[in-house]
Amino acid sequence: MTDYLNTALWTDDEIKFREEVREFCEREIGPIADEIDHGPYPKDILRKIGSAGYMGVLHEESVGGSHKGLSYEIIVAEEISAVNGGLDMARMASTTLYGMPVSKFGTEEQKIKYLKPIVEGEKIGCIGITEPDVGSDTAGMKTQAVKDGDEWVINGEKRFITNGSQADYMVCFAITDPSVNSKKGMSAFIVDTEADGFSIVKDHDLLGMKSARVSWLKMEDVRVGPDKLLGETGDGFKILMDELDSERTAIAGEAIGYGRTPYEVSVKHANEREQFGRPIRMFEGVSFKIANMSMKLEAGRALTLAAARKYDRGEPITREASIAKLYTTEAAIEITNDALQILGGSGYTTEYPVERFLRDARLMTIGGGTAEILRFLIQREVFKQFYPK
Repeated sequence: MTDYLNTALWTDDEIKFREEVREFCEREIGPIADEIDHGPYPKDILRKIGSAGYMGVLHEESVGGSHKGLSYEIIVAEEISAVNGGLDMARMASTTLYGMPVSKFGTEEQKIKYLKPIVEGEKIGCIGITEPDVGSDTAGMKTQAVKDGDEWVINGEKRFITNGSQADYMVCFAITDPSVNSKKGMSAFIVDTEADGFSIVKDHDLLGMKSARVSWLKMEDVRVGPDKLLGETGDGFKILMDELDSERTAIAGEAIGYGRTPYEVSVKHANEREQFGRPIRMFEGVSFKIANMSMKLEAGRALTLAAARKYDRGEPITREASIAKLYTTEAAIEITNDALQILGGSGYTTEYPVERFLRDARLMTIGGGTAEILRFLIQREVFKQFYPK
C-alpha cells in the first residue's frame, strides 16, 4: 500500500481485497484516467469491473454477486475514485443507487431480470429521485404514476441523474396517491429507458466528474406493468430512505479516494521540490498541511468503516452514514485544495491530476444529500438519542 492503512481496523481478507482492487485499477483504469475525463466513460470498462466482481459486493450470489457487504463496497469506491472519480460515480449509480432498491425490495424474478445484468456490467442502471423543482425536499416530488388497468402511467421529469443518458433501467420514484402525505403515497418502479415516452432532455455540462454523464430526463405517459413495481404500492419513501443510507456511506468511501491521490501527490512534491536550498516539506506552512491531510483521511476511513460495519449487521445507520458523508466530503475539498496550494502553479495545470480531483470532490457536498441536510439529520438523531419520545 502506498498510503498508510490502519490494519487494526480492517480484516486480513479486506486488506487482501483492497490490494486486488488497487491492482485492477492501476492496470485497467489508470492508463485511461485522464482520457476518460473528457467523457463519457467507455461502457466496456463497467463490463470489466463487473467481470472482476466489483459491481456485486453488495449483492447476492444468485444475481452474480459476492454478498461481501458495505465494508467491501467502500473499498471499491475508494480505490476506483482514487483513479477517476467520475467513473466510480457511474459505477455506484448503477450497482448501489439503482441496485440496492432492486436487491432489497425486488422479487426474485425482478432481481434476475433487472439486477443480474447490472452486476455483470452488461447493463447500466440509474436512480430517479431529484427533479427540476425537487432536491433535498424529496417528499415534495411531483412525478406521478396513475393506475390504468393493470399498468401504471408515469409522467414527470428527473434532473441531475447520474447515468441518465447511459442507463438501460431506472428505479423511478413517483407519487401514486396524491391524496395522502407523500411519505405514504410514493411508490418505486423499474422503468426501461427504451419505453415509449421516455426521453433525454440533455446531459448537464458539469464542473467536474467529466467521465460520468448526469442527465435531465422526461417521462410522458410512460407505461409500466405490475411486474415493475418495487415492493408494494406506497413503499416508495421507505425504499428511498433505505437506499440513501447505503449510498451516503459509499459516497464517503469515494470521498476518501478523491482526497487520497492529491495527498500522495503533494507528499511526493513536498519531498522533492526545493526552495531556499531545502525541500519545502521543511517549512511548517507545507508540512502542517500534510499532517492535516493524513489526519482527515485516517478519521474519514474510520467513520466510514464504522457506518459500513453497522449496516452489514443490519442496524440503522442514518446518523453514522450522515456523519461519514459529511465529514469525508468536506475533508476531500479541503485536502484537494491544500494539495493544489502545495503544488503552487504546477497544481493549477492539467499536468498534475490535483485540479481534476478538486473539481470532482466539490460535487459531493451537494449530491446524495447536501452538507446542510446532513447536519439537520445528524442533530435530529442526536436529540432523538437524548430525548426519545
